Amino acid sequence: MNMKRIVIDGRIRHGKPIIEGTRISVEDVLEMLESGMSYEEIEEEYGLTKEDILAVIKYVASLLRGEEVHELSN
Repeated sequence: MNMKRIVIDGRIRHGKPIIEGTRISVEDVLEMLESGMSYEEIEEEYGLTKEDILAVIKYVASLLRGEEVHELSN
């Protein structure tokens, strides 16, 4: 599982953390999971992989642990 799939780019989604190569934000994926969507449903409907979804969870967990997350330099 690679948390580097999560990137921050001020030009995309107003700088919200997104899954690299998409415009799908970490927040979007969390809302999908919260609504009861399964990994498989998210993969099928949004073209994400299980690794993308797990990277979102790992990213949020790192924020809760207080690890630093930096914006990508352009």
